[in-house]
Amino acid sequence: MTSSPTCIRSASVIQVSNVVDSTRFYENKLGFKSHGLCGDPPCFSIVGRGTVTLFLDQSRDGTIPKNQCWAAYIYVDAVDTLHAEFSDKRVDIARGIEEMLYGCRDFDVRDPDGHLIAFGQDIQPGPQGPGLYVR
Repeated sequence: MTSSPTCIRSASVIQVSNVVDSTRFYENKLGFKSHGLCGDPPCFSIVGRGTVTLFLDQSRDGTIPKNQCWAAYIYVDAVDTLHAEFSDKRVDIARGIEEMLYGCRDFDVRDPDGHLIAFGQDIQPGPQGPGLYVR
């Protein structure tokens, strides 16, 4: 009997109107590193910060779907420090740091296409890591 494969990471795919401009925003404002642009002209890029990866996919028809809530939720280990970093860079902070009922302190930023990206820190992280609770 073989065991089931373990999922080890994920990447959110965010549709953008201009992949070059969005890649610059994620690099210059949010501190992500670009892993290069794909296509000629560029239509896709991968950006990462720490172990977090986001795929930026240029809209083919010009429409940008909006999530009802977040396009991505990113767990961090120092939410206050990150909030200060983004404030210093004049990032559009859509919601300041709040302590939430689901056990995180988090805040939201808005990217150039209006997507909300949340950055949160577990108040009492479990042994599995942030957001992973053993039941």
